[in-house]
Amino acid sequence: MTELETLRELLRSGRVKLGVHIRKMNTPGSPVYRSLENVLPAAAILVASFAATRLVHFYLGAAVLAAACWWWLTRWMPKVKDGVFDRTSALVLSGEDVFDFWWSRGVLSLYAQLPDGEERAAARRDDWRAWVRAIPDG
Repeated sequence: MTELETLRELLRSGRVKLGVHIRKMNTPGSPVYRSLENVLPAAAILVASFAATRLVHFYLGAAVLAAACWWWLTRWMPKVKDGVFDRTSALVLSGEDVFDFWWSRGVLSLYAQLPDGEERAAARRDDWRAWVRAIPDG
């Protein structure tokens, strides 16, 4: 069994957690970036605020902007974050060469809390293969 297969099994069992640098992966040029989920809502918010300001009054435009910003931060961005995490996880776990590439870019990290309470983490500077091999069975 390869280290990536072992890692997949550890992730599936919940013994290891994968960390993803959301900001790096949610930028234009990333294979998991979706411009519609990032640009379209922001544009709609601005258009609605400007329209309310122009058609009714400045205070309505400000209220629309404030309410839309609240919605953006509390409702929309958590969905975007979860989507980026899910798409990135699927991407990096598709093959060792893909995992190695994104690991070397500093996008991924690994974390495990062992049964004895010891915590282990690995990031870009660590060898993820050796880290996976060092996780005890059971």
